[in-house]
Amino acid sequence: MYEKLKELLNNSYSPYYNFPVSAIVVTKDGKEFYGVNVENANGTSICAERHAIGSAIAAGYKKGDFDKIYIMLSNGEFGTPCFACRQVLLEFFNKDDKIISVDKDGNEKEYTLNELCPFPFNLEK
Repeated sequence: MYEKLKELLNNSYSPYYNFPVSAIVVTKDGKEFYGVNVENANGTSICAERHAIGSAIAAGYKKGDFDKIYIMLSNGEFGTPCFACRQVLLEFFNKDDKIISVDKDGNEKEYTLNELCPFPFNLEK
């Protein structure tokens, strides 16, 4: 995933903060959906994670079809999804699904959705 994420960073549209982010969602049947952050002047930017999830939803995938999501930040450090993205992850991923952050050297840090969102706001609560 490292090379794919690194290459995807080039597709980010981030002229305002100059902080490209890439994401790859993997479904349980092994399909991959790509996303990058897309900024705009009025601040209603789209995060890479939501972009990738939206692509999978547009292709017909539903809650329970997702397995994991990989994330890479352009600064080379480990990162986790923002809180808006965490809420979207809660909507479509299961609590034990993996969120994997990849750094500039290809090292990975793995979290479960439950670890990042221990007190979820969702339909189950």
